[in-house]
Amino acid sequence: MSFTSPFAASTAKAGYGTIELAVLPPDTPVLRNVSYQYPLKLVAPDPLPPPERKPNSNAPRLVHTVFLLTYGGGIVAGDAINLSVSLEDRTRLVLLTQGSTKIFKTPDPILISRQHMEVKLAAGAALVYLPDPVQPFAQTAFSQSQIYHVDGEQSSLCACDWVTSGRSARGENWDIHEYKSRNEVWTSDQAGKKRLLLRDNLILDKHGRTGMQLSERMDGYSVFGTLILRGPVFASLAQYFMDEFEALPRIGGRDWGDSAQLELSPKEQRRVQRQAREKTDGLDWSAANVRGFVLVKFASREVEGSRNFLRDMITDEGSVAASFGERALLCLK
Repeated sequence: MSFTSPFAASTAKAGYGTIELAVLPPDTPVLRNVSYQYPLKLVAPDPLPPPERKPNSNAPRLVHTVFLLTYGGGIVAGDAINLSVSLEDRTRLVLLTQGSTKIFKTPDPILISRQHMEVKLAAGAALVYLPDPVQPFAQTAFSQSQIYHVDGEQSSLCACDWVTSGRSARGENWDIHEYKSRNEVWTSDQAGKKRLLLRDNLILDKHGRTGMQLSERMDGYSVFGTLILRGPVFASLAQYFMDEFEALPRIGGRDWGDSAQLELSPKEQRRVQRQAREKTDGLDWSAANVRGFVLVKFASREVEGSRNFLRDMITDEGSVAASFGERALLCLK
């Protein structure tokens, strides 16, 4: 005897997910749609009000958070994950993970695991994407892309993309076949013509053109990362990174013999302490203003070095926690 299901067949594809954040009149942000299919999983806790929202402010009344997960704790060889995110005007979203994104080994280098995320930010929308780093295990092949579509100068974006050398406790040190990560930011004019504002690529392969092993070319670094900042919500944080980069000690700087010790302000004291820890952690970083973006590049000998750096900088400046809450910084704890 055959059985006919009373429910319509699902049209969702494996690995596909959708997050849609809208505003319910008159001014209540809501998650209009959260859907996902194996191996992707999305968890959305209750939204929270921003800690420092002032009365009669244009800031959204609620900040939504979504955790990006995978069944089994990682991405298996050949898996493909596709996530679509849409934010309407006057909405704020925090995208997080609950641990590093683990990439499991592949039986064949041509069997590549893939992850793609496409985000549309309306004018007045703001996204914080601060995940844990990607952790590719030995003998993995992985490719990911994050494509952001912004509406004019009023869309705000804070996105971090970082990767580690593998499981150091097991002696893994960039023992991968291939790792690729691409970040793009696009905009459109009134006629709908698209224009590329920013493209940032990281390509790591086993041998490269020189024939040297990847671990030999990494100069002892275990983490590489990029932080992208844009828009009015993150203008203060972007300027803070630029100011602190300008304050870094320069190669060739000299002590001209002035032994008088100036009294440091609290901000200068924090800077000295942070720079000392960066040196201990073997961390190097730079910041550049590129076509309206502030692009931060960082690398460190250990994962905690980069985590300390991001946490110290974002916490000291303070605007992310004030606008999105401490939950936005969970992956940096």
